Amino acid sequence: MRRDRRGGSDASNHRYSQGEPVPLYANKVGPFHNPSETYRYFDLPFCSQVSLGEVLNGDRLVDARYVLNFRVDEDSKTLCQKHLLKEEVAQFRSAVMKDYYFQMYYDDLPIWGFIGKVDREDRHPSDYKYSLYKHIFFDILYNDDRVIEIIDIDVEFSYTVKWKETTTPFEKRMDKYSQLSSLPRHLEIHWFSIINSCVTVLLLTGFLATILMRVLKNDFVKYAHDEEAADDQEETGWKYIHGDVFRFPQNKSLFAHHFHFHPCARWVFYPYNRGALFTALVVIYALTSGIAGYTATSFYCQLEGTNWVRNLLLTGCLFCGPLFLTFCFLNTVAIAYSATAALPFGTIVVIVLIWTLVTSPLLVLGGIAGKNSKTEFQAPVRTTKYPREIPQLPWYRSTIPQMAMAGFLPFSAIYIELYYIFASIWGHRIYIIYSILFIVFIILLIVTAFITVSLTYFQLASEDHEWWWRSFLCGGSTGIFIYAYCLYYYYARSDMSGFMQTSFFFGYMACICYGFFLMLGTVGFRAALLFVRHIYHSIKCE
Repeated sequence: MRRDRRGGSDASNHRYSQGEPVPLYANKVGPFHNPSETYRYFDLPFCSQVSLGEVLNGDRLVDARYVLNFRVDEDSKTLCQKHLLKEEVAQFRSAVMKDYYFQMYYDDLPIWGFIGKVDREDRHPSDYKYSLYKHIFFDILYNDDRVIEIIDIDVEFSYTVKWKETTTPFEKRMDKYSQLSSLPRHLEIHWFSIINSCVTVLLLTGFLATILMRVLKNDFVKYAHDEEAADDQEETGWKYIHGDVFRFPQNKSLFAHHFHFHPCARWVFYPYNRGALFTALVVIYALTSGIAGYTATSFYCQLEGTNWVRNLLLTGCLFCGPLFLTFCFLNTVAIAYSATAALPFGTIVVIVLIWTLVTSPLLVLGGIAGKNSKTEFQAPVRTTKYPREIPQLPWYRSTIPQMAMAGFLPFSAIYIELYYIFASIWGHRIYIIYSILFIVFIILLIVTAFITVSLTYFQLASEDHEWWWRSFLCGGSTGIFIYAYCLYYYYARSDMSGFMQTSFFFGYMACICYGFFLMLGTVGFRAALLFVRHIYHSIKCE
């Protein structure tokens, strides 16, 4: 009766009757400290698989051959007897030496385990003992007709199955995988990160409120007094350059490109299924390319640009171009290593079709709409025909020192959280505290906007009117700091090694940091533009 009421027993609804088969898939193997360097499970000479396998969510899932029927215990059941050749022994030995682990999925529950161990205690490297785990003990917890937990205890290829009833509800069966991230000590560090970031924001906001606003108020009073004084009184400070401050920057096509970052509501997605997240990012990026085309072309036309087609091409290639080149190189490396990180040809074809049939047409349509929007640039003061000469400034007011100053504060607000994000992306932790991540992201945007506005004011006050590119570069400089942190993380906080893992880490992190550079640069420029418009709108200029 219960089976009829619940719609039957199968893997789709995770409900089973006693004796029914529960799917167990072998996914991949690889060095524990190199999470990107993974290989197909049967690349090692285990008992050979009976199915060809399939690509699911970027993984390589094949039937593991272990028979774990629901609530059916097995005691030391032989999986197979296999005579290992000399080459296969060497293959296992090399894998054990590199701390290879395996990953399986049982009723969608992930299982990890090492394939062996090396006894190094008080031994010379030539005398190390290499042990291969030949027996797997599956300790499975169930509640009613559902699997709740499976424990792999230290692995003749044989296995044992023991079923135990538990009171843990099905909805909470994934909690064990996030317990390490939810320990009190880790939560304290997360909240310390939040408090540190909030203090940074408060200090910076206080600085703006007490210094900038007071200075601006004095400037407004001074300039109002100057207007009532003699006509021949010389203008100074940021009012002096009012005829140049809205002079359009050089390289308009490059400047008008705006990177549209999509901080998807990650908590909506199954946090243990990265394939779904990556798929969603690709689809969302493709569908919103029309917005990128519209805003980039519209802003380019506001800057009195004439070659909007070239600007549109640059919009489509400025981020995707470096990403595509990086992908081609890294995918070639993965193919050379025969690693599962290499995308199958069919997946590459699908991505190319999405780009050709969805992204590009939407980008062009958005560009055409932006060109026809006829929106004019709103400048509160007139721009003179010839630019004023910029006075000689101290070295610390040049672009590079200002970028270093601008990038340090936002980075200091997020660097604690960066470790946990890196440990999730480039390690085996599961990151689930997305509320904290969202707060840190908002703080990052606020701090970036505030520090860029501050530096823009001091630049204008020193009569340097070339603030357009400077505000973008200062806002985006945090991306450079994040990439510098990658160097520290790789050499000091991780055990990654090998050409493939190093290439994947620094290659894809370069693309991510480049994306942050474009995103935060846009935030910095937009905040500076609002600020500059406000202060020049508040004074009277001839």
